[in-house]
Amino acid sequence: MWWLKDVWVVDPSQKLSSPQSVLIKEGKILDIVSSITEEEVLSKAQGENVETINGQGKFLFPGLIDVHTHLREPGQEDKEDILSGSQAAVRGGFTTILAMANTQPVIDKRALVEFVRLQGERAGYAHVLPIGTVTKGMQGQELVEMADMKEGGAAAFSDDGKNIQNAEVMRLALEYAKLTGLAIISHCEDKDLAGDGLMRRGVASGRMGLRGIPASAESVVVARDLILAEETGGKLHLAHISTAESVELIRRAKARGVNVSAEVNPHHLILCDEDIHLTDTVLKVNPPLASRKDREALIDGLRDGTIDMIATDHAPHTQAEKSRPFAEAPFGIASLETALSAVYQHLVMPGKLTWERVIEAWSYLPAQRFRLSGGTLMPGACADVVLFDPDLKEVIEPGSLVSKARNTPFLGKTLQGFPVMVWVEGKLVQKDRRVLQQRSLQNI
Repeated sequence: MWWLKDVWVVDPSQKLSSPQSVLIKEGKILDIVSSITEEEVLSKAQGENVETINGQGKFLFPGLIDVHTHLREPGQEDKEDILSGSQAAVRGGFTTILAMANTQPVIDKRALVEFVRLQGERAGYAHVLPIGTVTKGMQGQELVEMADMKEGGAAAFSDDGKNIQNAEVMRLALEYAKLTGLAIISHCEDKDLAGDGLMRRGVASGRMGLRGIPASAESVVVARDLILAEETGGKLHLAHISTAESVELIRRAKARGVNVSAEVNPHHLILCDEDIHLTDTVLKVNPPLASRKDREALIDGLRDGTIDMIATDHAPHTQAEKSRPFAEAPFGIASLETALSAVYQHLVMPGKLTWERVIEAWSYLPAQRFRLSGGTLMPGACADVVLFDPDLKEVIEPGSLVSKARNTPFLGKTLQGFPVMVWVEGKLVQKDRRVLQQRSLQNI
């Protein structure tokens, strides 16, 4: 049994942000109390050994849930695999990750959904929940067997990495997904408008002479999918929103009662197109970094709830791939280990976002929207828990990362605020920034 003393508990599910003591027993939250004596703790332990942690000066909150992670397995294990990705997750404070389907082969049938789920269980760190594709082969034409894939463990459906260009296919997807109760996650990018662009079209792209992707490449698909969701009543989730136009479209749709949620990535909240340099491809991402105006609109949208949640879009690549010339390098940032710290330092500490809103957007709301366990410290809930030290500073060094990828913009930089202990189902999997031995099922 664990006794976490004098921690500042942040739990949006209970509207709780105050000093408390938390008891964890048999993989569950046993109790949260403002005051408790050692005798009372021992009584609740009923003979079990009690591990006591003094959490004064630290935050305790439900394990983060990342609804947008690329783990690359099967098929691209040189970039990341489920073991290394789930280890990176718990090091970064994530106890549940939803694995995107654009692997090789893509996750378009039940057997592959079950493979990803079982690999996550074998790894024994974060809960790994597979997302299935919307269309067979991610070709945007024929829908997958959604009900069968849900039975196999699919948490949602997405052709992320490719937009479903055919509006009728997207409409049908929203209709059929209603029968499963699961969401369609849309990658909003009109491929004809985006073309072979390399970054957001604007002053910065013109200055560097790089082909630009107009903001409309995202917003026209956002508008289309919102119309289709309104027409069908389907459950729509919009991935990696990056433009002011998209935020306003979502705001208006929610006011009309459309069944939609949206996410934003940390790098779109912290960085902008002015930060990009031709000699450094780490900031080549899709959707591309946008203008300062867009960045402020995203922060405002997250603050007022127009954008529901934060998601990493962890996109690991090999060093060789990211070392290519800008036009040839792949899109993507690896961020599971740095995302929470970056948001804390760049957005919470300056007062742009409250800590409570960040935890709500990264834990409670993802659990609610995707019907997941977790996201709460209610007594009886699964003990997926993070202890966070707001004063701890670290220089992000390649050798300290457990992900196979090093394509993070924070490499060599100092960040402040890190998870120092992480429990999954009440078992400690990360302590003092070190990922501990696999917790279960490793010999399956």
